[in-house]
Amino acid sequence: MKQFPFFIILLFISSCQYFEKQIPSEKELLQKELKSINWKEVDEFPSVVDCEKVNDKKLRQQCFFEVMAQLIQEKLDIDTLSILYPELDTIEVKVTIFPNSSMKFEPQFTKDSVAYDTIKIDSILQARLVDFPKVNPAIKRGVPVKTQLILPIIIKAKEEKK
Repeated sequence: MKQFPFFIILLFISSCQYFEKQIPSEKELLQKELKSINWKEVDEFPSVVDCEKVNDKKLRQQCFFEVMAQLIQEKLDIDTLSILYPELDTIEVKVTIFPNSSMKFEPQFTKDSVAYDTIKIDSILQARLVDFPKVNPAIKRGVPVKTQLILPIIIKAKEEKK
């Protein structure tokens, strides 16, 4: 009878091994986590101060698109782009927003864009699209990330001065 408690303790110690769970390796956990991340979407879209007060994700994104398109249109309205190229009514501009809040603008032309000088239009865009208000970069899992978006910019027709 004196050995019975010792036997029970020994039984408990040896039986604990049966309840051990397999611990997954770090690589397996990392691969599982990487597969679960949607790399095509961001958690928070880039934004400007005017859109910060909007709480809904879709409305904030729409606000950002509208503000950026309006700012680009205003900056291009002061130029003679519509006079030089009257057949050009819309330019698609690829906007790249870097994690440090800097931006890069690239016009996107169709392959058959021989009707106008793409190099000249690109230089006009680069000269005009400066001094933008601060843009907060997109956020993915708490980290600022680079994002690219294409905005269609409508060139308003101007009348030539007589």
